[in-house]
Amino acid sequence: MSRHLQVDGKDQSGNWWRFALLGAGLLLLGLFVLGHLTAATIASAIVFGVAVLIGGAIQIWQAFSTREWGGFLLNLVLGLLYLIFGVVLIANPVAASFALTLVFAAFLIASGVVRFVLAWRYWQILGWVLVLSGAVAILAGGVILSGWPASGLWVLGLILGIDLVMHGVWWIVFAFVLRRGG
Repeated sequence: MSRHLQVDGKDQSGNWWRFALLGAGLLLLGLFVLGHLTAATIASAIVFGVAVLIGGAIQIWQAFSTREWGGFLLNLVLGLLYLIFGVVLIANPVAASFALTLVFAAFLIASGVVRFVLAWRYWQILGWVLVLSGAVAILAGGVILSGWPASGLWVLGLILGIDLVMHGVWWIVFAFVLRRGG
């Protein structure tokens, strides 16, 4: 058995620096985002709007491509609603950021409550971890809501920045594990 870490069945230890470079790039991008939370939040709302626009266009294309299946009008209306929503997000990304942050906070609180229920049901299988996870989600949602609407200008950017930093750190660690030979 090889002492080198295999990735997709291939020894990648000689390419460790590529993974380290990817990680460093993501880490630096994450730090940049964390330094520009409002801009990152607004950019995130615009990107989300573009994604919704594309989804709407695909839905409309699907409606016309499968007219014989039935439900043409419903698919067309759904696609048009997506398009309208995407245009609204792109046209007013600040308001979109406020709305998306509000929805995100509500989602955190709801997912925290669901984790409490699951913890009670599966208490024997580390249920306390679900209680802790649920409490953190509810607390995070509450903090976001308590600062809303102002939190709408920074929350999405913060989440994006943290995600980029953590993903970058993972790639760097992965690269050095490869370099060391597994």
